[in-house]
Amino acid sequence: MASWNFADVWSSIATAVPERDAVICGDRRLSWAEFGDRAGRLASHCWNEGLRPGDKVAIDLLNRPEYLETFFAALLLGCVPVNVNYRYGPTETGYVIDDSDAKVVVHEPDLAATVQKGIKKIGKRWRPFTLALGPEYEAAIAAASPDGPWRDRTPSGDDLIFLYTGGTTGMPKGVMWRNDDLYVALWQMARPNTEPTDPGAAVTAGKRAATALPACPLMHGTGLFIALSTLAGGGTVVLVDSMKLEPARIWTEVERNSVQVLTIVGDVFARPLLDALNVEPPRWELSTLRAITSSGVTWSPEVKRGLLDHLASVTLLDSLGASEGLMTRSAAKSSDAEIPPARFAVNDRVRVLREEDDADVSPGTDEVGMVAVGGRIPLGYYQDPEKTAKTFRVVDGKRYSIPGDYATVDHDGTIKLLGRGSATVNTGGEKVYPEEVESVLRQNGAVYDCVVVGIPDARFGERVVALVQVTDGYYTDEAELQAVCRHKLAGYKTPKRFLFVDSLNRAANGKADYHLLKEMAADLLEIEASGGATGSST
Repeated sequence: MASWNFADVWSSIATAVPERDAVICGDRRLSWAEFGDRAGRLASHCWNEGLRPGDKVAIDLLNRPEYLETFFAALLLGCVPVNVNYRYGPTETGYVIDDSDAKVVVHEPDLAATVQKGIKKIGKRWRPFTLALGPEYEAAIAAASPDGPWRDRTPSGDDLIFLYTGGTTGMPKGVMWRNDDLYVALWQMARPNTEPTDPGAAVTAGKRAATALPACPLMHGTGLFIALSTLAGGGTVVLVDSMKLEPARIWTEVERNSVQVLTIVGDVFARPLLDALNVEPPRWELSTLRAITSSGVTWSPEVKRGLLDHLASVTLLDSLGASEGLMTRSAAKSSDAEIPPARFAVNDRVRVLREEDDADVSPGTDEVGMVAVGGRIPLGYYQDPEKTAKTFRVVDGKRYSIPGDYATVDHDGTIKLLGRGSATVNTGGEKVYPEEVESVLRQNGAVYDCVVVGIPDARFGERVVALVQVTDGYYTDEAELQAVCRHKLAGYKTPKRFLFVDSLNRAANGKADYHLLKEMAADLLEIEASGGATGSST
């Protein structure tokens, strides 16, 4: 059986189709030959600076070609690429650099002060060197050879990739993927029950390769995984190097580069993209687009229908998965009579297990369990055996990733996701899963975005509170939203209060910081108690 490494595969593709575009960003176009050459030169530079197989390479960059070059270079060396969230401050940046044992940090010029302050917080005897984009980076590339002693080592399927994930609480955790496991997992997401084939032979034979645009950051799994998968097929990755979502720019790049696959993160990306199409429907010619994929957060049926009204030939794909494991997909097309919330099925790799005994939950009941995914999954969390043992467990002789997503199972085996356990609200002894309530609220056109949190309550332990961002041009109030919830949810699940805010301050990956939003809700309620008002919004 083959042992796959992204760098090995990409090197073979660069040899097979050197003139094909590998990475496009604005007016910059890197052919596969240039992509391989620059990655090799960066690998030589890092080797000359003392990096050796197993060392960690931290990447603190926007969606630029240099992100993928650095990733490629690290894997050529047998080093471990490490993602750093470019929105982090010095403390969080220093934590990831320190926790991962990074030996070098490749970063944006504008982040130099943040990186240096973060490095100063490291208590080790050695500290990593840094390489800033711009003149410093380009000089390093120009001065180095694309070959070197590191070429004597063949990249291995056992070489690691770190993906730091913050989740909804606590400091980031470094998820450790073997190259071989991640490569096969990404392949099987699109082609279940098959094994990867030789990509070099496929591209030489003239097989059509995809052009994909990750609208979400490469520093998070959703964006990184589509980029890795596209390059592994000899395709082209189109990047937009902006720190914020710019819908008009995204659609312009889709049109300009004949993008076939656009990757987003749920409603937080889909709604602004839909708004742009609604405002200027004839502006873009998007006939090359074949699929929009999403993962990570809720993508509501009404937003899907809105997109399909503009993009009739596009398939919308929801992926069930996390940094800790990839699972399955759910599709929606314009021909569908009804577009329900994304549903995923129990199968030979995906189970829903009871917390108390790891037995499968009973289908067709209200029994709640934890989603478990098997097959190709990570090794665990870097330097955290306790969290590794809790998340990655052996059940019935097979190893599963159980990152904390609650769910029930219907009679037909489909999984109904309820949300991440760390965000669960416990009110009067009953568990309320935010995602279930949020999904109901989003069915109201006046609700642009929402998050449900638990606020301490003397009687019930916690009370359910919803933070709501209202759609521009709409009006709603607490009475209307409460009626919507009471019609579809049990009384204890219905938020006791609805607080209207201008923004939920989601992270670049679309995820909400439930801890901070709980604090925001508590502050708003305190302001209201002292004479303010938060009862309605337009």
